[in-house]
Amino acid sequence: MHPNPHALEPDRQTVEAMGRAIMSRIAGYLDAAPHAPASRFPDSARAVAEMLRPPAETPGDFADLLDAFQDAAGYGLDPSSPGYLAYFPAGGLVSSALADAFAQVHNRFTAVAHLAPVLVAMENSVLRWLAAQFGLPEGSGGLVTTGGSLATLTALVAAREDRLGENLADGTIYVTEHTHFCVAKAARIAGLPSSAIRLVPTRELRMDPAAAAAMIKHDRGRGLRPFLLVGTAGTTSTGTVDPLAELAELAGEEGLWFHADAAYGGGLQLTDRGRKRLAGIERADSIVVDPHKSLFLPYGTGVLLVRDTAALLAAHAADGHYLQDLRTLDDMPDYGHLGPELTREFRGLRLWLPLHLHGVAAFRAELDEKLDLAELAYRELAGDPLFEVPWEPDLSVVVFRLRGEDDDASRALLDTVNATGQIFLSSTQVEGRFFLRMNPTSHRTHAPDVRHALALIRESAVGAGA
Repeated sequence: MHPNPHALEPDRQTVEAMGRAIMSRIAGYLDAAPHAPASRFPDSARAVAEMLRPPAETPGDFADLLDAFQDAAGYGLDPSSPGYLAYFPAGGLVSSALADAFAQVHNRFTAVAHLAPVLVAMENSVLRWLAAQFGLPEGSGGLVTTGGSLATLTALVAAREDRLGENLADGTIYVTEHTHFCVAKAARIAGLPSSAIRLVPTRELRMDPAAAAAMIKHDRGRGLRPFLLVGTAGTTSTGTVDPLAELAELAGEEGLWFHADAAYGGGLQLTDRGRKRLAGIERADSIVVDPHKSLFLPYGTGVLLVRDTAALLAAHAADGHYLQDLRTLDDMPDYGHLGPELTREFRGLRLWLPLHLHGVAAFRAELDEKLDLAELAYRELAGDPLFEVPWEPDLSVVVFRLRGEDDDASRALLDTVNATGQIFLSSTQVEGRFFLRMNPTSHRTHAPDVRHALALIRESAVGAGA
């Protein structure tokens, strides 16, 4: 007997039943989220073995398969938990997730505007709005990517083409030890040797513009070709913001492409405090911002903004005979020609719908609260003689350690706190020393959650004899 040739297309009754089952589970997950543990690592071997089984030839039960997913998702870290204070929490905003599911069912091809002009306009409207938020001039644009890494690669290739042309020899890029490693990774993928990455000294964790200027001058004297200066609007380790205005001035004087990595800090541009701390970013040639970090959206949502989209087009556009039936629409971008992806899902709705549904003011209020939470954590930790807190946060990342020179004691504190499963912190190395790292940026994290975390941290420190 042949299998049913129409088995992949369920009838309406089945689709609605599947939808109700998933929505019921989503609602249950959201109900439990405020009290959900931040991590669960033990006893995952059984679940791993289950997930490694290949699919069967015969149909499975929908409810059983959803059970399997929920069981699997219960292990590891939960970045949507209010107690998840490590790295850069992603909120998994439910309106964005539902928007994305709706978009994926429609399955429109948006790499070429001709094939889905109104959807491309929808996505482009968000990009134009974001460009305006960052003070970029009218006519600026960009594209939505899977995240900051792909956005950085896209920008770096554009900068390489714009400033070096086809001769990549002796091109140099200026970063600091705190610049995200995706820049060096992008440079390697783009065909530049590791020697192209030049580490600029820092002052108080920030790039030193005078040192950068001296290095650029020295490198030119050696016959090298400086072409890209990277300023960070919120470093990964400490959330520190480089002196963007001074770096923009230097890049302009020297004819370098100025790239601002705002993957983490970019969302805070919506607030008055964030805009003040990111001053100078409006002069960047390219800006990376991850809405899945500081706009609470699901993972897989990055944005690249550029001052001049012609630079993206010159670096990434390609053609093939099979595309001869397509035409370019006036004032409408072909995203497949602005970056490395030719096939891409429609990513616009996951941004457009939450912004229009909740309103920009709701996002601004949440972001202001996160800055308040970081200030709360800083005040409490800095005022406690148990802890050393060397740097006041520029944005929302707070780094601290047990007072004294013993890294092992701070490592043990991190392990003790994270073993509770109630909260989860991360760590980093700054100036050769170990620090715990706290970042309250989930839209589900509020003042009671931060106060609970601070109490747990202090109790764990006291219990360890600090």
